[in-house]
Amino acid sequence: MHHAIDARAKPGTARWYVIQCKGGESFRAAEHLVNQAYEVFHPVLEVQRRRRGRLLWVEEPLFPHYLFIRLDRLASDWRPIRSTRGVLRLVSFGGEPLAVDDGLIEALRQGATHQAAEANHYFRAGEPVTITEGPFQALTAVFERHKGEERAIVLLDLLHRRQRLEMPVARLQPQR
Repeated sequence: MHHAIDARAKPGTARWYVIQCKGGESFRAAEHLVNQAYEVFHPVLEVQRRRRGRLLWVEEPLFPHYLFIRLDRLASDWRPIRSTRGVLRLVSFGGEPLAVDDGLIEALRQGATHQAAEANHYFRAGEPVTITEGPFQALTAVFERHKGEERAIVLLDLLHRRQRLEMPVARLQPQR
């Protein structure tokens, strides 16, 4: 059985640790740590947000105030971490830095790759899609074409006829 957190990291082996970032500064902290040659994992999600009336894809942290850093208890220089811009502290338990199981990091990496592939899905004509919200939620339609960046035309069988509807692309998801 894998344990997600292990405070008893062996000296001389690189492990993943958790860094708590200052509010809204995890991207800054990740950038500054990478610039100092640390190995960092900062999982992000691509989500659609409305900005000035337009739907845009933006990256948001999976864990808004945290990121992961790979360090060796003997070989890594831990001193600059605390004074790095955006970093609040290295998360510790009982005075010891908290090590995270490699399996958890790998699972998060695989999940982030899968999510990014879905978030960037560009629909093709004839592809079946599920409508995720609105009056036709949960119904299956056939994607016809994109109409600009944010809108789509889909074909939906209603009242024994195929109807052409226009809706936001954000309300569509590919069928698995």
